[in-house]
Amino acid sequence: MAEFMLNDASVTINSVDLSSYVTSVTLSQSADSLETTAMGDTARTFIGGLTNGTIDIDFNADFAASKTEATIYPLVGTSTAVVVKPASGSVSATNPSYSFNVIVTEWDTLNGSIGELATHSVSWQIAGAITKATS
Repeated sequence: MAEFMLNDASVTINSVDLSSYVTSVTLSQSADSLETTAMGDTARTFIGGLTNGTIDIDFNADFAASKTEATIYPLVGTSTAVVVKPASGSVSATNPSYSFNVIVTEWDTLNGSIGELATHSVSWQIAGAITKATS
């Protein structure tokens, strides 16, 4: 897959495909930098440490069964599985899936103003490693 326009990302939360409600998704991963500099070194040295991840998602709101509110509201305060892919369809080297668990620490039950689209926005901590699959 070369450069592409992100308009078909797949987001599944707790085994429910909510892709058609997602307007933005950001999956971020970082690693701690641990200093190993010792006496006699002339420059600082480092190794990678523990990894850390977050996912930020914006949704259009829907209160129907098996939609955004009904799926996520009961998960607040729990750990749940999330799977993200750049595009819907089969997993492949050019459309990998990223699987992980998150701690559902927040949920904007209702967000919007008069005359605006109702939305939900979340930023969740990833609990553990992210698994990337290409087949």
